[in-house]
Amino acid sequence: MIQEITEIEGSTLMKSPSATLNALVDRLIPPDDAPGGAEAGVAEYIVRQLAGDLGDHAALYQAGLAGLDAEAQAITGHSFASLAPATQDELLRRITHGETSTTWETDPATFLGIAAEHAAEGYYSDPGNGGNLGSVSWAMIGFRVTG
Repeated sequence: MIQEITEIEGSTLMKSPSATLNALVDRLIPPDDAPGGAEAGVAEYIVRQLAGDLGDHAALYQAGLAGLDAEAQAITGHSFASLAPATQDELLRRITHGETSTTWETDPATFLGIAAEHAAEGYYSDPGNGGNLGSVSWAMIGFRVTG
């Protein structure tokens, strides 16, 4: 679930990433020799974008993260964030194949597709946009800022 939601001029905005969002971005971009999505600040990037240009996706994220956590609870009895990475991966595989056990307020495949797109943006973006902390993805691909 989203830790903090606030109403600003009629729109719902996330104030900080939840454990569920951090766990999701770490499965979309898992850590290996390079930092994963959570360590690279991808969740913070998404939250920052939802407070700005992507504000129209805030409700999608709220419903999608709630659905993901509800699905994890229904299948395993635990929150998505508390599951082992392999179990999270299997749950995401089931969901992307249309195998859900709960009723979602949004289409799960649409939510996961948009979340994957935003995670990639956050991982490879300019660190000034809130993701790619310490330019970790740029270092991974050999990109160096000059000038």
